[in-house]
Amino acid sequence: MSSDPRCRRPLRSALAVGAASVALLFCAAAPGTAAESPGQKIADALRTSPVYVDPSLSSAVGPDDQRRLVTQIQQTRLPIEVVLVPLVEGDSWGGKSEQLAQVVHDRMGGGPAILITPGSYPDDIAADEWPSNAHQAGRAAASVFFDDAMKGAGLTKRVSRAIDIIKAGDGDEVYDRLTARYGTSSGGGTAKKPAAHGGSPVVRIVALVAGPLLVLAAAWLLLRRRSRLRDLATPFAMPRSVFAAAHKADEDGLRDRATEEVVRFGEEARAAEGDPAGVERALDAYSAAGTVLDRARGVTDLAGVFALIAEGRAALSAAPATLPLCFFHPLHGPAVRRIPWRPLGRREQLRVAACDTCLRAVRARRAPEVLTQRLDGHLVPYFEVPAEKSLWAATGYGSLLSGDSLAAHVQRGDFTRTLD
Repeated sequence: MSSDPRCRRPLRSALAVGAASVALLFCAAAPGTAAESPGQKIADALRTSPVYVDPSLSSAVGPDDQRRLVTQIQQTRLPIEVVLVPLVEGDSWGGKSEQLAQVVHDRMGGGPAILITPGSYPDDIAADEWPSNAHQAGRAAASVFFDDAMKGAGLTKRVSRAIDIIKAGDGDEVYDRLTARYGTSSGGGTAKKPAAHGGSPVVRIVALVAGPLLVLAAAWLLLRRRSRLRDLATPFAMPRSVFAAAHKADEDGLRDRATEEVVRFGEEARAAEGDPAGVERALDAYSAAGTVLDRARGVTDLAGVFALIAEGRAALSAAPATLPLCFFHPLHGPAVRRIPWRPLGRREQLRVAACDTCLRAVRARRAPEVLTQRLDGHLVPYFEVPAEKSLWAATGYGSLLSGDSLAAHVQRGDFTRTLD
């Protein structure tokens, strides 16, 4: 072992800082290899055609539909791209349209773009735009859901309608007009009254009850949509619950969670306002986390992604000093203090950062739970891997660094060197 040293949409523009490859999932592949990520696959396809349709949706948006959408996009002379993939909880995008859009945009190399995707709930579509709101694309897509003329329309027609509104550049006006009926003030718009349904008292009662319920449901949906469109800065946080879930996840699940946290932290870092030096360190950590995520070979590397995010988060914090993640098992979460510790069979004593659980174990002279890694066919504590073969053994996920950072080690190639 060695001791060598919703967020604002504009955050997705000028500060891309070359970290375009972050927040990407790698599919399971043969041992020692990495399959092409879903985001990269879509980005490669978009370089040939501005419309990508997942095979599972080909019956809803067939080849002829796709050709019509391509022609329509070309006529707008706008950088519009359409990505139609099913969104479900727990998928590569966490079921979130904005995460799908961000990953694909990063894989495309950034730059001006309008990305239309399915929305995060049924019969909805969404649009993300760089630079933000240049063509009112977000509200243009959102308005389609509230358009009575689109009720029962297929996915192709809804996307086509959104493209028309984006081309016209009046998405805000259309959205406000279509949602005026859901105003809550007495002087605002009112919902349409249900039509009469004959003389049956039962039918009239059902109509009287169902009408307000439908209005309330639509208003709730509208509020959800507005909360997504609203430019509010939400502080990034990685609570202990994140680590608890990550600790229980298998490798694929851990990769998904690491991807989600990188996306979240990237938005926070690029939107941060404060000490320029701290913001720069956070962006360096963000870029390094993306590098490690892209090439991660196993759980120890994915734990390194969380360690880099924690390091970047600390750079944005006003706290004078923040400990790294737990030395013994970084997926335990943030350390609570440094403790003296001597590896079994060695004379040198180290001061490592430990979480509360590992701290109690060491004080009780019990072996703490440690993160393991396979070495020569055997599982060993990660810190017993030779330092020249593991950045994490060399740095203890930050515990063994002095005046240096994990991000700096990744940037100078220490991580990729250990993969050779």
